[in-house]
Amino acid sequence: MIKKIIVLSLISCSLLWAENAYERNCVACHQELPTSLQQMFKRYLLMYSGEKNVKASIKHYLTYPSKSISVMSDLFIDTYGIKKPTYLNKEELDEAIDIYWDTFKVFGKLK
Repeated sequence: MIKKIIVLSLISCSLLWAENAYERNCVACHQELPTSLQQMFKRYLLMYSGEKNVKASIKHYLTYPSKSISVMSDLFIDTYGIKKPTYLNKEELDEAIDIYWDTFKVFGKLK
């Protein structure tokens, strides 16, 4: 019991000290999934192509999650479900999505 409390306390502290909205709100939860955030980014990029469309679709999905607009496979959704609507305010959500885009974008990185 004490070990669980210590582990939960450490996780909580690490989330509070995370550097930005993306690390605080996205990375920790997605570590538990078999599909990485980078793989999910590739799916968004294939479906929506440009920065403006990708960011808008991610924001819409996080605000109004549903199976019909998810980029994930039916098997993934049936196994892990649909996330709950985001609790982030507009500024935090925009910051997290901007950092997500900058972290995984391929434009300007190819040589």
